[in-house]
Amino acid sequence: MTDLTIPSDADTDRIKALVQDHLEIGDTVAVRSEERTEDHGTDVVGDVTGFEPGYLEIDGQSLDAGSVRYDEIHTVGTIESDSHR
Repeated sequence: MTDLTIPSDADTDRIKALVQDHLEIGDTVAVRSEERTEDHGTDVVGDVTGFEPGYLEIDGQSLDAGSVRYDEIHTVGTIESDSHR
């Protein structure tokens, strides 16, 4: 898995640009909203289906149903990629 850790001082536009540079539509990813620790750290796992204004669309879901706001992403990692980079 290739991880991208978002700089703590990045604003939403910068985070979206970083995520778009790192991922492609169809990539299977794990998104962490906070630094992983032994006792907590929730991952959202699924396929990237869109780079929406304000959030990363996962599995075609709305923001309320499983997608992740850019400003809540701490780390995003590619589990499987459709591209041959």
